[in-house]
Amino acid sequence: LSSSDGEGKFIRQSGGRGQYGHAVIKLEPLEKGKGVELENKIVGGAIPKEFIKPTFDGIKEASLGGVVAGYPVIDFKITLVDGSFHDVDSSEMAFKMAGIFAFKDAMQKANPILLEPIMKVEVSTPDEYQGELMGDLNRRRGQIQGMETRGTVCVIEAFVPLENMFGYSTDMRSLSSGRADYSMTPSHFEQVPQNLVQGIVETSSREPART
Repeated sequence: LSSSDGEGKFIRQSGGRGQYGHAVIKLEPLEKGKGVELENKIVGGAIPKEFIKPTFDGIKEASLGGVVAGYPVIDFKITLVDGSFHDVDSSEMAFKMAGIFAFKDAMQKANPILLEPIMKVEVSTPDEYQGELMGDLNRRRGQIQGMETRGTVCVIEAFVPLENMFGYSTDMRSLSSGRADYSMTPSHFEQVPQNLVQGIVETSSREPART
């Protein structure tokens, strides 16, 4: 994710009172684990105070839907820097929509990347099954971190994408004649390899919309 600017306008006119909201934001990446930061730098009443929170609400809502395969956006800062309003037509809903549009505009310029959860996996196995189990972890895009002997068993430590751990318990027992065991805990996030991103995006586009 790189820094970018975004602008969102929501204007509707259909007889009677219309809708008008306009927000300009700056998007900046944060370090891993920092979460989401929102800062208001509006001056001179460009956006009235009562419309600041709805604008940020729209930004937060848009971030949950993401722009890559519908996954949430994490670790970023949004600064609300400018905007405009209409004395009659502006409303909380209009500024919420402006926030959504501004965030999507900024994200399209920010070169977002898709992250996946990585699990720390420890497999305990008799020595004779070590090779087969290591090969299976490699096929699951696992990164072997080390091996050590604990008593009568060999312990394999690896980082493996969560996506590739489904069905592991059955396969592990099959490869070890039921004599191996494992533990799995969340570790961190890593960028999805570029050659896999398109498949994830296509799969996501065929799934029902997230609610």
